[in-house]
Amino acid sequence: MNASIRGTGRQYWVALRALIVLTVALGIVYPLVVTGIGQVVAPAQANGSTVSYQGKIVGSSLLGQGLVDKKGNPLPQWFQARPSAAGDGWDAGASSGSNLGPNNPDLLKAIDERKAVIEKTDGVVAGVIPPDALTASGSGLDPHISPAYARLQVSAVAEARGLDTAAVKKLVESHIQARDLGYLGEPTVNVLQLNIALAQLDPNGNG
Repeated sequence: MNASIRGTGRQYWVALRALIVLTVALGIVYPLVVTGIGQVVAPAQANGSTVSYQGKIVGSSLLGQGLVDKKGNPLPQWFQARPSAAGDGWDAGASSGSNLGPNNPDLLKAIDERKAVIEKTDGVVAGVIPPDALTASGSGLDPHISPAYARLQVSAVAEARGLDTAAVKKLVESHIQARDLGYLGEPTVNVLQLNIALAQLDPNGNG
């Protein structure tokens, strides 16, 4: 009986020591080593690919954000990201798509509403509005828009800021990112980086 108790106690002690060792190794040492390597090899990515402007972090190049007023209307002096179905919109804690089918009445209504806003804001007809201006991404946090959608906004942004349209268009063209490896995906424009460049271009500091 005593031998059995000692054997059981020994097993518990071995298990406890293994738990302590693995907790320290995998819960403390390993994360610190990986974090340290990340800070040395790729500090920007390790810290969330944050973007700063005038010494202040204004967002991440990996996360889209909405530039709207308290009523949800787009601010005309900024380039707009694509719509978002994440939470109340661009909520990094609720990343998701709408999961609505192409014939869902709620989705069709949302698209019609977005068309009306763009037609009013950018002064265009619905037939020339690119799809990414009307539909949310799968994550709801896509930081990019198509060059077509960025070009569509040029006139409205330039007018809102009192800037030369050609200068704003040139800014957009300079921020078009080519396909990955030259053939993967489509050309894109990072909205946050474009808006920072826009703020630097605007001598009146509108925003």
